[in-house]
Amino acid sequence: MQKETEIKLRASRDTLLALRDHPLLKKRNKSGWQRHALTNQYFDTDTRALAQARVALRLRRDGDTYIQTLKTRGNSVAGLSERNEWDWYLDAPQLDPSRLTDDCWPASLADLDKQRLAPIFTTDFVREKAEIAWGRGKAKVVIEAALDLGQVVAGEAQEEICELELELRQGEPAALLELAAELAADLPLMPCDISKAERGYRLHDPASYVLSLPLPILTAQTTLDDAFAALAWHLLGSSQRLAEQYRFNGHWSLLSEWLEQLIDLRALLGSLGQAAPRATTRALRESLDGLLDSWRPRVLDGAGDERVRHTAPALFADELAQPRWGLFSLRASHWLLGRDWQEGRNDRGNRQGAAELGNWLTRELAEEAKALALPSYTNRPEGLAEQLPRLERMRVWLRLARAAVDVPEADRLYGELSKLHALATAATDDAIQQARTEQLRTLQSLKSWKLLSRR
Repeated sequence: MQKETEIKLRASRDTLLALRDHPLLKKRNKSGWQRHALTNQYFDTDTRALAQARVALRLRRDGDTYIQTLKTRGNSVAGLSERNEWDWYLDAPQLDPSRLTDDCWPASLADLDKQRLAPIFTTDFVREKAEIAWGRGKAKVVIEAALDLGQVVAGEAQEEICELELELRQGEPAALLELAAELAADLPLMPCDISKAERGYRLHDPASYVLSLPLPILTAQTTLDDAFAALAWHLLGSSQRLAEQYRFNGHWSLLSEWLEQLIDLRALLGSLGQAAPRATTRALRESLDGLLDSWRPRVLDGAGDERVRHTAPALFADELAQPRWGLFSLRASHWLLGRDWQEGRNDRGNRQGAAELGNWLTRELAEEAKALALPSYTNRPEGLAEQLPRLERMRVWLRLARAAVDVPEADRLYGELSKLHALATAATDDAIQQARTEQLRTLQSLKSWKLLSRR
């Protein structure tokens, strides 16, 4: 068994060609490009028992060599994944279930009849790979770069494989993100933690693609630094999966959800006070603001305009054809992995970062509630939009961490605040004005709101 640490980056055919001759890779290429035609057959039961257990089983042909591989899902966040992998070299192109012993086979599948395993889809592609020396100070780093071009085929359905895969051979995972960000500075490379196996399952059953990542488990005792890191990783990873699925099928709701993840991430970055000095978050905030300035108006317009929804997939494809989205995703991942918001913090910032979430969040929500000054908007509801940043800061914490805050009816507080936020973003007319006024009164009548406002 070996641990596989890698990052997958979706690319175009033109980008793959450019990568092969990219000056950065050419300078550090220690092996030259080696070309392999790889034929892969994936196996599962008719009820998809392996997929449900988050493992993938394949039989690969590489020239005259046959390799049976079992992979676990492992940890995967924002495109950077770690998986356990077992390889067996076989004498014939036939699956050997006897190799799937208890030391690698998931306990949840202990009672599975392995004779039920059957082919379900194939991934056939040409791989050009090279060994890249990527120095990080005195530390030696070796990365295998693979340019993959081919097809995933499931029955009559198929999807192109066109990606750069960077796999860590020696060194720290941050090196993968550093190299990827250098390449993405001038080439459109989209971090994408959907594996080739997951694409095959998606073709076989479109509903199998998981859009929502598991919510981080936070308690009142979790430190603010740890809570922020967990939530930011969650939002970034979710945004990438939503971007990938919207690119795949163009369903409007996915674009709206993608935008919501970015709005929440921007609000999260702006909520930390001295725990994250503004200088440490400036680059990410500016990148997010650029994306939101482009896409928030389109999504708002599309809510009531079929023509906008119809043209959005082509506009999104244009977005992905530029470096902006991929570069932001990679830089954000590297920033989170290194916990760069902690750089240059003063003592007060360090104390705030180490504070227990329950105490910090209750105080933070109370300060935001007072600063909102809701009574002042009852007679001028048209001005509520000026409070969107504050509403969004409160909303993201209540959406993702309200179990850690000590206020009554936290669920209802989140729901009513979300209704007010939706009304604040809606186009203003008499009906919206009246609805805003009524919602302002509803929110102020909540026991939780009264408690926060008095703290």
